[in-house]
Amino acid sequence: MPVKVSVIVPVYNPGTYIEDCVSSLLRQSLPPDEYEVIFVDDGSTDDTPARLDALAAEDPRVTVVHQENSGWSGKPRNVGIAASRGEYVMFVDNDDYLGDEALERMYDYGVAHDADVVVGKMAGQGRGVPVELFRENRPRATVENAPLIDSLTPHKMVRRAFLDRIGLRFPEGRRRLEDHVFITEAYLRADNVAVLSDYVCYYHVRRDDSSNAGFQRFDPVGYFKNLREALDVVEEYTEPGPLRDRLFRRWLRVEMVERMRGKRLLALPADYRKELFREIHSVVVERFGPGVAAGLAPTQQVVAALIAADRYADLEAFAEWEAGVVLKAVSEGLEWRDGSLLVSFAAEYHSDGEPLTFAPGGGGDPLRSAPKDVAEAVAWVGADTVARFGSARADLLLRQRDSAAQYFQPAQFTRETVPTDDPGRFRLVLRATATVDPAGAAGGTVLGGGLWDAVVRVRLGGWTKECRLVPAPRTERPTAPAGLVAGRVVLPYWTARHTSLALDVDRATRSLGLGRIAPADVTVTHDRLGAPVPLHVPRDTAVQLRLTGKERVLDADATLSPAPDGSGALLTAALPALLMGGATWRVALAPVPDTAGPRLLPLPFALRSGARGVRVRRLPGPGLPRRLARRARSLLAKARR
Repeated sequence: MPVKVSVIVPVYNPGTYIEDCVSSLLRQSLPPDEYEVIFVDDGSTDDTPARLDALAAEDPRVTVVHQENSGWSGKPRNVGIAASRGEYVMFVDNDDYLGDEALERMYDYGVAHDADVVVGKMAGQGRGVPVELFRENRPRATVENAPLIDSLTPHKMVRRAFLDRIGLRFPEGRRRLEDHVFITEAYLRADNVAVLSDYVCYYHVRRDDSSNAGFQRFDPVGYFKNLREALDVVEEYTEPGPLRDRLFRRWLRVEMVERMRGKRLLALPADYRKELFREIHSVVVERFGPGVAAGLAPTQQVVAALIAADRYADLEAFAEWEAGVVLKAVSEGLEWRDGSLLVSFAAEYHSDGEPLTFAPGGGGDPLRSAPKDVAEAVAWVGADTVARFGSARADLLLRQRDSAAQYFQPAQFTRETVPTDDPGRFRLVLRATATVDPAGAAGGTVLGGGLWDAVVRVRLGGWTKECRLVPAPRTERPTAPAGLVAGRVVLPYWTARHTSLALDVDRATRSLGLGRIAPADVTVTHDRLGAPVPLHVPRDTAVQLRLTGKERVLDADATLSPAPDGSGALLTAALPALLMGGATWRVALAPVPDTAGPRLLPLPFALRSGARGVRVRRLPGPGLPRRLARRARSLLAKARR
């Protein structure tokens, strides 16, 4: 069988951090004879070489190449390319790991769309990854019609014949940004680039010790020398004009302006800040014309103008003001409707704990000259933010707490100008309602089990910021019952530590509110059981009742139907009365279909079968030892919080 994908992993002293990477590569859904894994050990001095050799000896998919330390990842990747046999090569770092179906999905997507480069959706664990690029699948993406240039890490799948045809390899040696040079040329010379966004293919991980290569402080002179090489690639394969300016803008924005803004700048040592500023100023005046900064957001334009004008002191003062600007989003409603959870919220920017206010009027033009001082810079930013309010947008993302996988949810929003007590000034507020359908909330597939945080993302003026969704101050928290949708039990709740909205999917049991079912409200007529259940269901939903006796377990088909008054659901079931005998049975609800095995939701009553039929009984309360243990656990949890 021809090898479809060769996975190339440069390795240098990863220690235990390589284990998640190895495990994810070995459990890929692609058949074992259709992919290979090539670890290129770049002179590791820990136990990794022996670990990999042992792995290769027992698994035919694995090859290990040992070499002297080259100083960076470029040469190991090139060695891996030379050793590869696959139609595509996939680059993975030894700190990171893949989704279980990543290779199969990316390969099939690349073949289906005849792509030279396949970009798989990324999730960042403790580190940033592109967001807008993965808003939707993009089968035919280019640097002109998609924000490809936002993703320059090497973690892509690339057709091997394409690399050989154009002679593309990574720059080698002890250097930075070798991936920018490689990926930029690949984007610009590929016949097609395909972006797969409906499945998380790559998990980009920040080590607990923050020792990933990308987090080490760099020498500004060497770093920006290497950055110029990426700019050289753009100049070689584009003509002067709007496209080149737009591509250059990525490096101006990400590698320069964003390093000189707000908290990120102020967190650096003072002497290092100034050294960075000097090198950035040199690149800006040397390589970027006015068209590069023209497409930046207003605050970024101000920063870029101060950099170009060589005004470090004003840049630092502007950073101190900007560091106080934060996004706040408050919930305005939470309800189930037809199987979807509607999440309503209002979002706006705050400064120094108060809503940021604005005034109408024209601002300056940072493209012509830098503002004369910080007060004028702030006024310019405010005026431009008002002028661009018509393009502001608000989104809600669900972010899985364990994996950091995140997905946009459909949202409708309005832009509102809210008067203040200060005449002539107003607030800019975005109000939105997002629709979370558990059956398709994870990129078109059912929401996976675990905890999901609701994250509000706002693009307004010169900022794109994210925050958690919290209740409005001094108001009652909006609540919604648990819902049973697509076989998942979804519980909206407010976290104890930060009072922010999250979803518990298929984990909660006690918090579902099933304990509120009063035995007196449960009816049994002949062999038909009926009970009100505080769960939202969109329509008649098949479930099962699990009856547990001392010696036997019985299952009964049941149905949850929406209650006419909208208060929850009505449970009806046909009991196996003839099999129940003269025994007492505990009762639990089991959602179906359940791909992970029986998930039982205990109900607070028992059934007693006897000569006079089946009767409902109250469950006995916990004994004294159990009550004391429960109380101790509760006190311990409060103390930890």
